[in-house]
Amino acid sequence: MAGSVNSIPDNGAPKPYICVSRGNEAIAFYRQVFDAVETLKISDPAGKVGHAELTIGEGSMMLCDEFPEYGALSPETIGGSPVVLHIYVKNADATVAKAEAAGATILKPVEDQFYGDRGGKLKDPFGHIWWVSTRIEDLSHDEMRRRAKELYGMS
Repeated sequence: MAGSVNSIPDNGAPKPYICVSRGNEAIAFYRQVFDAVETLKISDPAGKVGHAELTIGEGSMMLCDEFPEYGALSPETIGGSPVVLHIYVKNADATVAKAEAAGATILKPVEDQFYGDRGGKLKDPFGHIWWVSTRIEDLSHDEMRRRAKELYGMS
């Protein structure tokens, strides 16, 4: 081997790797709603997505189609997802409306949040849950805690 290999590649930060039942449709949805850019896609001969990488804003994610023989199952198959994907966008209201028009289900309408964001929750057509936010107020952690305590008794 000539030279050394960086054991942690660029953008080696944690990123979601999601499984979907219709990979090509999911990529199209994420492009349409979140302006995702496909940076890599590897498909099997039948067209199923074995691995894809998308850049969304400053972050990235990976996805694949379901491959039950490898334990790769979608939220539709397992009956939901315990994970919520969070994304900041320039306009949460517009993005959530665009997602709904593209087939997402609104789980919590967009509204101002105590921690300084305006956001809402949706389920995409592939069963993944997203919290879509726009920062509307810069708050200290102390102010967030104060508001959480005032509203919910949390500390």
